[in-house]
Amino acid sequence: MTLNRKTLVEITHKHFAWTSEKNNQTVPISGKVTDDTNQPLPGVSVTIKGTKIGAQTGLDGRYSLNAPNANVTLVFSSIGFSSQEVLSNGLIIVNVQMKAKANSLNEVVVVGYGTQKRALVTGAVASANIDAFRDVPNTNIAQSLQGTVPGLNVGPVTFAGSTPSISIRGLNTISGNRSVLIILDGIQYNNSLSSINPDDIASIDVLKDASSTAVYGAQAANGVILITSRKGRDNSKPRINFSTSYATSTPSGNIRPMNRQEYLDHVRNLYYTSAYLAPDYTTPNPAFNLASKIDASEKDASGNILPNNFNWYDAATKTGYVNDNQLSISGGGNKVNYLISGGLTNQAGFIINDLFKRKNIRINVETKPADWLTVGVQSFGSFVNNDGAEPNLSLILNQAPLLTPYNANGDLVPYPFNTLDPNPFATYDVSDYERHNYLFANIYTEINFPFLKGLKYRMNFGNNARTDEHYQASKYGAGLTGNAYKYNEQYYDYTIDNILTYNRTFKKHGVTATLLYGAVKRKDESTNASATGFPRLTLGYNSLQQGTNQFTNSNAYSEALNYQMLRLNYNYSGKYLLTATARRDGFSGFAANNKYAVFPSVSTGWILTEEPFFKMSWVNFLKLRAGYGVSGNQTSRYSSLDQVFTQPAYVFGNGGTTQQGQFVSTLSNPNLKWEKTYEVDLGLDFTLLKGRLSGSFDYYNRHTKDLLFSVQIPNITGFGSINTNVGEVGNKGVELSLNSTNIDTKEFKWSSTFSFSRNVNKIISLLGTGDLIASNLFIGHPINTIYDYKTNGIYQIGEQNIPAGYSPGTYRIVDTNGDGKITVADRVIQGSGDPAFRFSVLNNFQYKNFTFSFFVNSIQGGVNGYLGGNAQSLALNDNSVRWNYISSVNFWSPINPNGEYPMFMVGPTVNPNVYRNRSFVRLQDVTLSYKITGNFVRKLAIQNLSVFLSGKNLKTWTNWEGWDPEIDNGGLTIGGRPLLKSYSLGLNVTF
Repeated sequence: MTLNRKTLVEITHKHFAWTSEKNNQTVPISGKVTDDTNQPLPGVSVTIKGTKIGAQTGLDGRYSLNAPNANVTLVFSSIGFSSQEVLSNGLIIVNVQMKAKANSLNEVVVVGYGTQKRALVTGAVASANIDAFRDVPNTNIAQSLQGTVPGLNVGPVTFAGSTPSISIRGLNTISGNRSVLIILDGIQYNNSLSSINPDDIASIDVLKDASSTAVYGAQAANGVILITSRKGRDNSKPRINFSTSYATSTPSGNIRPMNRQEYLDHVRNLYYTSAYLAPDYTTPNPAFNLASKIDASEKDASGNILPNNFNWYDAATKTGYVNDNQLSISGGGNKVNYLISGGLTNQAGFIINDLFKRKNIRINVETKPADWLTVGVQSFGSFVNNDGAEPNLSLILNQAPLLTPYNANGDLVPYPFNTLDPNPFATYDVSDYERHNYLFANIYTEINFPFLKGLKYRMNFGNNARTDEHYQASKYGAGLTGNAYKYNEQYYDYTIDNILTYNRTFKKHGVTATLLYGAVKRKDESTNASATGFPRLTLGYNSLQQGTNQFTNSNAYSEALNYQMLRLNYNYSGKYLLTATARRDGFSGFAANNKYAVFPSVSTGWILTEEPFFKMSWVNFLKLRAGYGVSGNQTSRYSSLDQVFTQPAYVFGNGGTTQQGQFVSTLSNPNLKWEKTYEVDLGLDFTLLKGRLSGSFDYYNRHTKDLLFSVQIPNITGFGSINTNVGEVGNKGVELSLNSTNIDTKEFKWSSTFSFSRNVNKIISLLGTGDLIASNLFIGHPINTIYDYKTNGIYQIGEQNIPAGYSPGTYRIVDTNGDGKITVADRVIQGSGDPAFRFSVLNNFQYKNFTFSFFVNSIQGGVNGYLGGNAQSLALNDNSVRWNYISSVNFWSPINPNGEYPMFMVGPTVNPNVYRNRSFVRLQDVTLSYKITGNFVRKLAIQNLSVFLSGKNLKTWTNWEGWDPEIDNGGLTIGGRPLLKSYSLGLNVTF
């Protein structure tokens, strides 16, 4: 066999490697190009980088060309898809799967129990741009969603590895479930998002309106997030990807406690009537003895103030870090595709012992034993280590700098103040073991019936399991007698979905019908054993029997759901669209009279640019959408039943021991039913200027009725409350998303993404008796209404007509009703804790091998929105003299009359909270990456080699004072935690 002076060096499963002895000999290269759904992609331009040699794919997606040598870079490009560069590396068959650009009309989005081309979607469905945040040090996938999708509201993270708060389109309920429904690879996921490796995620789609969420019925009123994991590609060689990064983390603000001098000045100011001379109390009193006012624990045996200037906060904190390492192998042939990945994430927060370690492995395998049969598994295991307990941060900030946590012998001082205030390091100096293990597997089969074209059946069998172990022993617990405990919990759920889909096109009629029958079963059990009073804790929590007092308790529950769903998607001539859905849900937690409920929806779309009369050349795509639907919110388990509680109840005989008794605290309600959210959504999707500008706009109006609410009833009934359905809550708002290609040249590209959302929340009705002031609920106002006294500055020394019950240094409260008295009737609605609007901007720049992006996120409160309580006050008493405070709190005193926060000798009759605007603009994420190229990269057969630098939470512009405006309890309070600023360096390499 003669190979014409070419040497065959490798034969591997339809791939051939050749070496050429002469530079002028060409090498034939061919292959197939497919889209995200593995369908042939015609019209793709295939060129050899640096040359004019090229070809175009045919209807079958295939191409062929002659390369000048065996190692060339092929560039694949097509409208609506991201360009790809692939090194041939001696291969003469190169297959490529193209990825649709974000918001492209060709993009396939997950819509629940199936996929659909974006151009044909009639509901409010958005895709998150998670690729823009791949190189950011986010250990939780939810962090990559913060501010990226209008209407999706994701909060900040202040604990290592924790999951932020997530909501979609405002608050729909008062006391019902507020959690967004998470669907992972088609299966409801009830475990923590911290268990999911962000590197394993291929896409995230968000269902926002009731017409799109209705397919999930009873649990979808708060919106749905669909997470899809990565998988291997058919007919592709093994692809190995490795990435590693290291980030450092420090607080984004400058909160710190007072140092020695500030602390002593603070004590002096508290005693201003004796520390300074009357009448204005601004001249120091030379006879004032500061040491006499200091707590005894802060003085030596001679009564002198201790010389210490110990920084408790510094001792309890350090520079945090995130070390992330990921390795994956993927590929496939004609019958099998696979992805195997593993990761190791190690994070330490700013507070010592705020630790998160995650080891994870994923195996996604799909095989086609026959052309009509597909069998696969999507599985992962995640093993989280949270060993270690933090010191108590609130107590850390309260500790006086005159004291130290350890004595001269190095032993911890249990009570530095010689009071009931414990040493904050007592919670740190413990034996703590905390592990969380997660296992997930969706085993599926898909049958494309050969006897009826377009008919497909899919069965999902999803499994979720979690084990929690938390063991701790402390020699400082139980009044220094020692305490220890062991807590174990096991959770498991399974989902079985039977999905029948019929998809056909008859001339101008496109029909997709989906029929679902499914069930979910959940169960959980936990056991806790504890003991106090140990003679010694050598064996810690592994010998609880040594404790003098031993306690055990256990718990368990199970619940089940059953559901059926029918969805019809219809389009005529690719321009008139209709989606109709009906879902029926049943839940064991509801009473017998209302176990089932039906959730219907209908939505339509009209693609105007497909009409012959539409002649605007600068409008490439324009679609109008309108939808109406009903989704539900289920009650918590057992809430419709009589609930029994146990408490000390009986004493037999004089001096007898107290016996436990059971009592029924909640009256059952056999008519308790589902909350239902009714929503209208009007939308507009568009692409303008030959694809340079695209986006969507939505207006929605939703009403949630039959709110789940615990109503207090007279004790004479023998019960305290009854769970029932009352009232109505409304949400309406607008959302705008814009994507623009600003500059697109061969060497320089600049694209931008802008998002905007506004939501207005309002209580429409309650019990029928008006406002519930005690519950802070007001008809016609938001759920998070701020109702309190208004203030107008602080009373000053020498001020006349200070009312009884108040003094210099207290807030001047506004008599809003003008009756000359300050009473509860003077409280008024001041605004809301909800934002007025949110916006974000992502800019991405590419210049040759450099890529630079920055993301700005903002929440604005407007005139009286996004308010937060942020008032500190001090009254002269033992604790205020003893405790330390945040140094930046600008307390009033006679020598500081413009101080913002009150300080007084005697507590006033009313000392209200003060609410301030939390609006901010944040430079949230910045990334710079460089793709390394050259001969050595080609020789090592490296497809991609890049290094990157990134930063997170680098700068926040705000008038808010405190830890951070976005953090709950983020004001000038000792109960807050810092938002962390991070810098990261990393490497990505793909073979």
